[in-house]
Amino acid sequence: MPTPKAIPVEIEEHRDDAWHRDATHAVETVAAAERFVERVGFAACFTDARRPGPSLYVAVCGRRDAVLPRNVQKDPETSLTWQLKDQLVRRGRVYYAKLARGKAMFIAPRMIPFFQAVWGLRRADEASRLSANARAVLKVLRREWEMSTSDLREEARLKDRPSLTRAIDELQAAMLVVPSEAVYLPRFTYLWTLSVGRFPDQLRQRVKRDAAVREMARCFLAGAGLTVPGELARVTGLSRAEAGRGNRALVCEGYATMPARGTYRLIDPGFGLPRHSGEAAEAGAGGAGLEGSRGESDDPARSDQTESQKQAGSPWTRHVRKIQRFG
Repeated sequence: MPTPKAIPVEIEEHRDDAWHRDATHAVETVAAAERFVERVGFAACFTDARRPGPSLYVAVCGRRDAVLPRNVQKDPETSLTWQLKDQLVRRGRVYYAKLARGKAMFIAPRMIPFFQAVWGLRRADEASRLSANARAVLKVLRREWEMSTSDLREEARLKDRPSLTRAIDELQAAMLVVPSEAVYLPRFTYLWTLSVGRFPDQLRQRVKRDAAVREMARCFLAGAGLTVPGELARVTGLSRAEAGRGNRALVCEGYATMPARGTYRLIDPGFGLPRHSGEAAEAGAGGAGLEGSRGESDDPARSDQTESQKQAGSPWTRHVRKIQRFG
């Protein structure tokens, strides 16, 4: 990761605005979280200031130096991020899954076709590229459409939980399966479903890989203002060579300049992300009845679940720690 000195001050300020790294645009409700994902195009869930790119956790904190604490159990910002993540998954208006290198990522619907072109798997290639366990899980979900983790393991006849976990991670990385809800009572589990059921139009679009990489580079550069060597690859999971080709395509069309080898900068700040418009008014007028306000929920069942998450040794704590390790 580049040192802070590698990023000019004006670029850091551009990122503060684009990635909600300031208190005036901190994300506090699920509606605001959806607008954040749509605005930035794609974002990590629980990465912090030590990793580049937009992050829901950093947007909740509203500051550029946000770092996940060691004791996540009692941290209100981590708790709110986790609650918003669960609500985003349940509402299903943005894509959420573990993609390349096991990174948990949100994707705006407009960006799904481009990620699908890079990471997606066509049905004709499933037999040759998916493991036997992954194919067994996929077969069950295509028959049942939605199922909890434990039931899925039983129906797919997998002998142990790690085998199921690896199979589900494999299907998520291929953009075939997504979590549809996190359930905490009577015990923690995810419900899983087919991604095409939630985003059929976006996942059925056909985009050439080169064009998809270029648009992913464009989306990141719009928010970043400037990319340093290896930054786009680290955020998206692309190889550095392919990320470089995407950035150079932006230079060729006049969207960016290349002031130094591996460094790309917006040629005009006006090409960046749209301004924050009317978000405060929308939150005041329409957000009061939405779930996801800081520390509160209008759903009694969800309130009970939040309390259960705070107990020592809860699944919530263990899963946050896993996300801290894998980004």
